[in-house]
Amino acid sequence: MRAPIPRNEKQRLKVLWQYEVLDTVPEEVFDDLTELAARICQAPIALITLVDEKRQWFKSRVGISVKETSRDISFCGHAITQADLFIIPDAMLDKRFSHNPLVTTDPKIRFYAGAPLVTPDGHALGTLCVIDKVPRELNIDQKQALRVLARHVMTQLELRRHTHELAKAHKHRDEIEKELLKARADLARARRELEKHKAGSKRGRRRSIHSAR
Repeated sequence: MRAPIPRNEKQRLKVLWQYEVLDTVPEEVFDDLTELAARICQAPIALITLVDEKRQWFKSRVGISVKETSRDISFCGHAITQADLFIIPDAMLDKRFSHNPLVTTDPKIRFYAGAPLVTPDGHALGTLCVIDKVPRELNIDQKQALRVLARHVMTQLELRRHTHELAKAHKHRDEIEKELLKARADLARARRELEKHKAGSKRGRRRSIHSAR
């Protein structure tokens, strides 16, 4: 079964792209949160995923080498349509996933739990998820920890976005200041040229008067 498409998909993708995080290099702050999720949930695999138009891309990953998978077969594609945790205790017993290539072949997912990464205006960009190769569940404390860690991931994405926006604003300001300085220099040069022209005109008039006398 293919992952469903959220009703607000067009706007959700627009917001995702505004974060400018897709295909960026690993960052320690995100890797630390992924590692913490794996340890708390005692899971061999943990991921921070961002669900793009046709793929789920991993901003951070523990226990897996691939950097992305198709959105059509992704568990996270289902998770972003949920308001809370999306948990599959045994993928082999779930009709939506029992024939999924991520279940039948590597990484042979049996257990999945994903917390959606929700922006302040309500768009789910992806998930913080944990995966195991055996059927299982999370206890109450682990579920709450996954929710809290997902909020921390979203906070870091927000900080990252604002930092980049501030850097762009500073760059734009610097460019404007350079343009202003250039305009002032051009104006000063034009004034000097005008003064030279006036001075030359005055000398010319004086010579004409002197010659007429």
